[in-house]
Amino acid sequence: MHFNHYGGEAARLAADLVNLTEAPRPESLETLLAAHGVVNRALTTTQVESIWEWSRRLSVCFGRQDLEERCHAVNELLADASSSPRISLHDGQPHLHYSAIGADAAAHIRAVTAAGLAYVICSADADRLGRCARRSCALAFVDTSRNGRRAYCSVRCANNDAVARHRDRGRASQDRTHS
Repeated sequence: MHFNHYGGEAARLAADLVNLTEAPRPESLETLLAAHGVVNRALTTTQVESIWEWSRRLSVCFGRQDLEERCHAVNELLADASSSPRISLHDGQPHLHYSAIGADAAAHIRAVTAAGLAYVICSADADRLGRCARRSCALAFVDTSRNGRRAYCSVRCANNDAVARHRDRGRASQDRTHS
């Protein structure tokens, strides 16, 4: 599955926003946005608060749920994002923008992340909006693997979970032999 910049990257931005554990400071949120290609976005405290609240709403779109529930959740986000998609030309090629000219940073982030989640659901598979399977983690992620079967947010979590399962099997085996 090929994830384009506005679909896959916007959905990954949504996952990273969901994974914030506390309301960010403007500088740290600006750094996060820049890492996802959202540049030239100086944020006010009000915009940061708005994006933080939005990130809590994005959370429901990740993890196990049926397709109808996920589509409903993303449709609500799309409606609330109230974006004005438009096409512009960059180097003679049409390019889709999800927010209106002059939209503030918070409105832009709402539009882009809602559209990114919709893109993944419609162009890939809704189950690619996942949550880490490791019991002590549960971070949100976008599965960009070829087969769409990723279960962990990172290789580290996958390895730690495998080690924990191995140790549990060893303890269970040891308990059976001592019983």
